[in-house]
Amino acid sequence: VQLVESGGGLVQAGGSLRLSCAVSGLTFGIYDMSWHRQAPGKERELVASITSVGSSTNYADSVKGRFTISRDNVKRTVYLQMNSLKSEGTAVYYCNARFLSQYDYWGQGTQVTVSA
Repeated sequence: VQLVESGGGLVQAGGSLRLSCAVSGLTFGIYDMSWHRQAPGKERELVASITSVGSSTNYADSVKGRFTISRDNVKRTVYLQMNSLKSEGTAVYYCNARFLSQYDYWGQGTQVTVSA
């Protein structure tokens, strides 16, 4: 199983980035997908999640109205569109795939740095 994130980088506050997570080695269409982030010195936190068929999404309060999670089950990819980025968005962003409770996979993460 591989989850490969891409799209991170350096952006000014107020700017946008689009993260992608390409998934292989599992039946993508049955997995709920999510994005998490971990800032220096802080615990990993859930940013956004989307159900297996994309019928339901959920967002952390801190990103509601600015971030959008989506998925393409044909391309086996999940996306995180991040707009109006703030400096507190600086973190390593991780992709997660989960089915039931025992099938739980993580990507290696992609760094997002938001400059003031």
